[in-house]
Amino acid sequence: MQPASTEAFAPAPESTTDLRLRPGDRDFRRANLALFAAGVATFVLLYSTQGLLPILSADLDLTPGQASWTASASTLGLALALLPASALSDRYGRTAVMTASTLAAALLALALPFAPDLTTLVVLRAVQGAALAGLPATAMAYLAEEVHPSALASAMGLYVAGNSIGGMGGRLVSGWAAAAWGWRAGLAVSAVLALLAVLAFRLLIPRARHFRRTPVDARALATAVAGHLRNPLLLRLYALGMLFMAVFGAVYNTVGYRLTSAPFHLPESIAASIFVVYLVGTASSASAGRLTSRWGRRGTLYLAISTTTAGLLLSLAGNLFCAILGLVLITAGFFAGHATASSSVGRTATTGRAQASALYLIAYYLGNSLGGTIGADAYHSTGWSGTAAVALTAMACAAGVTLYATHRATASRRAEAATVRA
Repeated sequence: MQPASTEAFAPAPESTTDLRLRPGDRDFRRANLALFAAGVATFVLLYSTQGLLPILSADLDLTPGQASWTASASTLGLALALLPASALSDRYGRTAVMTASTLAAALLALALPFAPDLTTLVVLRAVQGAALAGLPATAMAYLAEEVHPSALASAMGLYVAGNSIGGMGGRLVSGWAAAAWGWRAGLAVSAVLALLAVLAFRLLIPRARHFRRTPVDARALATAVAGHLRNPLLLRLYALGMLFMAVFGAVYNTVGYRLTSAPFHLPESIAASIFVVYLVGTASSASAGRLTSRWGRRGTLYLAISTTTAGLLLSLAGNLFCAILGLVLITAGFFAGHATASSSVGRTATTGRAQASALYLIAYYLGNSLGGTIGADAYHSTGWSGTAAVALTAMACAAGVTLYATHRATASRRAEAATVRA
């Protein structure tokens, strides 16, 4: 599940003989398919254990909180490696870093089924997440450099679709395989699927023609990061990304436990299929731009927060229909909020857009790690009501951040009006 904004990276400058890829070009189709495959590989690997958590708990005698570390460790490792990975791609090239990143993570995935205990599994997942960082840190820059601006939105859309399908497919495939043959088989199937996607990416990706190698400048990187962290609007957007993702991590790390226990008692294979709801996010993300055009950024955020909150409250009802409908609303609200916040980062940052987007991703994945673990611990203590309480607290904080932004904007407009009258 990768946040994407076509504005996050400035496209390469126009020239009188612009050779960047356009629809109809053979290499344009190859680049689209390659990045689609890379997105599938990345998110199959990143979320491969999330659909297995109840089975892991049963087989290894783990609490939900302990099992959730197999999901949280990968996103934590990815978050910590994003900035270094983006710097390496400036030095060694986009395709080289993306290839090395996804291949290393897929090879590590082949070792996961042989992990003898939880500690080994969590460590391998953290290393795997760090290895994966090269793809989300680099893919948008590759597309912005190689694809003509007129076709960039469609190319980014296909890449995001690969993320979504990979995130859903990884959970479904591993969950179904695990229900039949155990969690080790589930991880093995995910590894093979991801490795095939990586090979497809490497065979399809066109040679980068517009990349310009630049040395790694640690001082310039630190200056850009510090500048973004002093920007109040960017800090609010980072906080919103973290809070929305904390809800998503808490809910999806524990929904399998809820559906397989009282009062529902669904079979493992049926519970794993709940990740089909993830497709709601594809439609919700696509509609976020239209909603923002109509209601503005803050209006869309209020709608996303309200939808997510309504879904959480509805999910507290003790019947399956309300549980599933609540999950649909939570998913739709999350994706709308995340798409709105992430796309606003590129518009807000006037310099160092790559670093601004990387900081958003760091906050986003840290939110997943924290929310997933805290939500699972709450579930272990008090059941689904505990998970919902954690998520509702995060949404209350998101509402507070947005209300504060509204207050600041209103005060600014009043001050401007007073100045004009004076």
